[in-house]
Amino acid sequence: MNYSDNRPIYKQITDYFCNQILQHKWSPEDRIPSVREIAVKMEVNPNTAIRAFHDLQDKDILYNQRGVGYFVAEHAHEKVKQMKREEFINEKLPGFFRDMKQLGFSCKELEELYDKSKK
Repeated sequence: MNYSDNRPIYKQITDYFCNQILQHKWSPEDRIPSVREIAVKMEVNPNTAIRAFHDLQDKDILYNQRGVGYFVAEHAHEKVKQMKREEFINEKLPGFFRDMKQLGFSCKELEELYDKSKK
């Protein structure tokens, strides 16, 4: 995995987990790879991997069955989707709207471009 310098690595791993859930590669009640397996796959220290697991467990996206492993929570897809929507609104849209204004884009033009991209 290629990590960017502007976000903590454990957050980038949580993004990977969230993408797996959003793309339905990990479904509710699926057992996910172990901390050790993720650490090896992502080429990170196990402590970094466990931090990602704990972050998502704190958000009720994953849960741990002691001695068995980590599992995707029942409503994880909805929680991840809501979390990603909030991130998008708070982190990406302000810059996007600023760029729209600076470049003179109207909402109508944006809607037309969006409709064209869906085809």
